[in-house]
Amino acid sequence: MIIAVAGVAGTLGGSLLTQRASERAKRREIELLRDHEEARENLLLRRTCYVELNRDARQFTTALNHHLHVMRERSVEETDREALDDAKRAHRDRYSEAQMIAPDEVLVRASEVNQALNKAYGQVKRLEREEPEPGETMATAVQTQAEIWNMLRAMRTVMRHNLGVAPKSDDEQIGLPTQMAEHRSRR
Repeated sequence: MIIAVAGVAGTLGGSLLTQRASERAKRREIELLRDHEEARENLLLRRTCYVELNRDARQFTTALNHHLHVMRERSVEETDREALDDAKRAHRDRYSEAQMIAPDEVLVRASEVNQALNKAYGQVKRLEREEPEPGETMATAVQTQAEIWNMLRAMRTVMRHNLGVAPKSDDEQIGLPTQMAEHRSRR
């Protein structure tokens, strides 16, 4: 009788232990799937943010360039001002979004681009009002705007690395410090 009870208890106990182990394995599998899905969603969110930030920063840079051309060729009209301000607003919105999503290594480059764009915008607007600060001319505004392209390349490279699209490049491969230093030495 004791042997039979022990045998039944062992059989039941073994099946309970097997069931618990199976449940734990299923829970771990579900957790892994959730973690994987969360990582995919995070990657998709960052990718979307980076694409939009890159696009809007480039469009703002292009709008600044266009505005400078307009200022040299004719008087600025309200539609020209609106186009520039629309590009500025779009970039501001994307940059604000990136501040909440992007890691620090990307934000450093995005911040450099944002500051450069705002500096160029300020110069352009002061020149448009014919109230430039000392040393501000059309030539310096064009130069400031042109330098932004290198910063955009550096930002894009860091974003691509963060997404796993491109291998990590050091600053020299990104091109910003070397090109900026060469450019400044030519002035």
